Amino acid sequence: MKEQVIQVRDRALAACQEADSVRELEDVRVRFLGKKGELTQILRGMGQLSPEERPVMGKLVNEVREEVERALAERGEILAEAELTRRLSAETLDLTLPGRRPQRGTVHPVNLILAELERVFVSMGFEVVEGPEVETDYYNFEALNVPPDHPARDMQDTFYLDGGFLLRSQTSPVQVRVMEKQAPPVRIICPGKVYRRDSDATHTPMFHQVEGLVVDKGVTLGDLKGTLMELSRVLYGDRKVRFRPSFFPFTEPSAEMDVACVVCEGTGCRVCKGSGWLEVLGCGMVHPKVFEMVGYDPDEVTGFAFGLGVERFAMTRYGIEDIRWLYENDLRFLRQFHGR
Repeated sequence: MKEQVIQVRDRALAACQEADSVRELEDVRVRFLGKKGELTQILRGMGQLSPEERPVMGKLVNEVREEVERALAERGEILAEAELTRRLSAETLDLTLPGRRPQRGTVHPVNLILAELERVFVSMGFEVVEGPEVETDYYNFEALNVPPDHPARDMQDTFYLDGGFLLRSQTSPVQVRVMEKQAPPVRIICPGKVYRRDSDATHTPMFHQVEGLVVDKGVTLGDLKGTLMELSRVLYGDRKVRFRPSFFPFTEPSAEMDVACVVCEGTGCRVCKGSGWLEVLGCGMVHPKVFEMVGYDPDEVTGFAFGLGVERFAMTRYGIEDIRWLYENDLRFLRQFHGR
């Protein structure tokens, strides 16, 4: 058996030197040291030896294994270096070739319209403020005249969290937080993400809102209408706009503002549900109970508030037929806003 071990060693060492690639060298390793390799088979046959011969042969086999492994490692380094040299020589780089101009990205249409809305309101004297997206039930509902048993809660499917928290369904809580800390006059807009259980061609579970609030002495419904008509003039030019009565628990009276559908131009389509109009915002005069919740005297001050969906404004501003296009990351769609 000793002679057999020596012969296996000689064949293995010779095969290592004859291997011309890393792959061939791996075949040599498997042939001699693998589970069914020649040296492994010899080890399995040592049970037939006498107790005196086993230690001697075991030591010899281990020495041969170590010698073969060293030869494999040394030959592997040589072959790997040679292969790297061949690749480097084959992949010559021509530094005189002209470079490739990288493609420029575009500003997302939601960010475009959000920046435009902020510019319009800032030009009218509004201040931009932000607040937390995870809110308490008090700020999201109760402080806005929506107690736990109020039917208006059915108007919004809210994402509730553990510990009495929720994902805000509107940015109105920011208005409450500002009024708690600041005495009138107040003139703010509150942009940010809001969350509701809703998803179709004109709604998404997460969307952006810009809510506005003006509080001072002598603020009227005419001031509200004048502010929103100026917004419409800047964004839509002479596109038709209408106000219609509505209901919101935190404003009284309340209204909704619609613009003529940008897809069908008022003739009726899937986007406007055949009405020819698209609702873009809700508004109204701040309810006296909201003022009482924040410590304002409703006999001394009045105010108006409005809330608009940024995605809806993006749709009407850029003629987008499906709100879901804004979040599908289709480059063909996004590249249309290059340079805006």
